[in-house]
Amino acid sequence: MKRRTALTAAGAAAVGVAAAGATTAAAAQTERPGKPRFVRGADISGLIKNEDYGAVYRRADGRRGDAVKILAENGVNCIRAKVWVDPADGYNTKTQVVELGRRAKRAGMDLLVDFHYSDTWADPGKQYKPAAWGDLGFTELKTAVYEHTADVLGALKRAGVEPGLVQIGNETNGGLIWPDGRWDRLEQMAGLLTAGCDAVADVLPKARTILHLAEGGNSGAFQWFFDNAVANGVPFHAIGASFYPYWHGELSGLAANLNDLAGRYGKPLYLVETAYPFTTGDSDGFANIMTDPEPVPGFPSSPENQSYWIEAIADVVKAVPNGLGKGLFWWEATWTGVAGAGWDPADPASGNGWENQALFDFDGRALPGLRTLGTL
Repeated sequence: MKRRTALTAAGAAAVGVAAAGATTAAAAQTERPGKPRFVRGADISGLIKNEDYGAVYRRADGRRGDAVKILAENGVNCIRAKVWVDPADGYNTKTQVVELGRRAKRAGMDLLVDFHYSDTWADPGKQYKPAAWGDLGFTELKTAVYEHTADVLGALKRAGVEPGLVQIGNETNGGLIWPDGRWDRLEQMAGLLTAGCDAVADVLPKARTILHLAEGGNSGAFQWFFDNAVANGVPFHAIGASFYPYWHGELSGLAANLNDLAGRYGKPLYLVETAYPFTTGDSDGFANIMTDPEPVPGFPSSPENQSYWIEAIADVVKAVPNGLGKGLFWWEATWTGVAGAGWDPADPASGNGWENQALFDFDGRALPGLRTLGTL
């Protein structure tokens, strides 16, 4: 995986979870009657591939179980799943998103669908156009975005799974589907974003659309992007941000940006990606992305500090004025190291550089951070 833009735990000792059959009840117990639900989310886009290559997941007490159910038992109430157009390995497509959506619904959780509009990773450093769309003119490209979005959401709707949140593009700081929707072609960028939003409105009118940028503490980047989105009439409902504390600066910067966004645009805010390592170790022989024994000064890689950052970041989101801080998602919570389930869809020999930031340890056992996430 090549993504480069990239308090003490409440109950670090309280790692016990409810019995296997109590999934929905356990999740419900963490809700506060009369208050809007705070989204306690987990991106699990790599789960099905991991499972197909033999990943095993365990509760904190060591009992094996279904990863989605374990998340729900611990209080996670929404999952996030990315969609690629035509990936080389056949994962992260409509098929897997529908399966994850069904499993999430059975476990009492909501779904956020994350459209990348690419055959592979899309982030600030790359927004590769899908191969099948390579020869399309701009008008046809907008149609392709609309139809792809509508197709995936239509399949979810037919499966009885209607996601509450839909993300149009992933970390689109520099636009999407380059070069057509690149940052220096603002009207075309807005046209592509609008095509995705229009598809959501037509297929799932109750779903909320999110536009998502990386570098959650970079106020200038967010203001530039969202001023242009508003000026060009993109009909989005909410703002999403990534914030990794070892890449994206101080919590004070995140707080300042989120608070400014709330006042400037008055839209709900979600932190759709964050993470922190629980160890510097490696389980699959493929170099980890984050190897620093102290990724943030004063916070060594450890289960306790992983929990700390979940709470610390959540506190910032919850403090956004007017209740506009709606929730956060831990990125790739279930992506443990399994041979064959690597980051590159075009390279079966690739490994996982993220397993030391999952919410399951190298034996597949739920870490204290999972319970922390579920009790925010």
